Amino acid sequence: MFCKNCANQLDPNATFCSRCGTPKDQGNAYCSNCAAPTLPGAVACSNCGAPVNVQQAAPQQAFGQQAQGGPYPSQPKSKMAAGLLGIFLGAWGVHNFYLGYTNKAILQIVLTVVSCGAIGLWGFIEGIMILAGSINTDANGVPLVD
Repeated sequence: MFCKNCANQLDPNATFCSRCGTPKDQGNAYCSNCAAPTLPGAVACSNCGAPVNVQQAAPQQAFGQQAQGGPYPSQPKSKMAAGLLGIFLGAWGVHNFYLGYTNKAILQIVLTVVSCGAIGLWGFIEGIMILAGSINTDANGVPLVD
């Protein structure tokens, strides 16, 4: 069985998805039988033919997750990748671009150029905070994975 919100494979005894926190039978972006993306308004999965419950309410957002812009939720980002990007390229805001914090990343670039690199410590510290778990979600509120 798969999560209808993010297509994560579910434990048979699970009551909610361990990846996105959506209750087991909520969501309509993926087929719970084969994890294929479902089309809006579909009554059956185009991949396996399993019925799709289109009458159900929109999925509840968990872990501070904001509503997604389209039918496919964003995938979790890697904590290790974000942390290492922060440590090595943090002065240029690369880790913030990766996590979806575009405005913050642009601000880091501007401040790095204006300060001739002196502000680069900011990104290094954020990289350590990501690896330590102080920063644990991306811009959409999706938890970072190990």
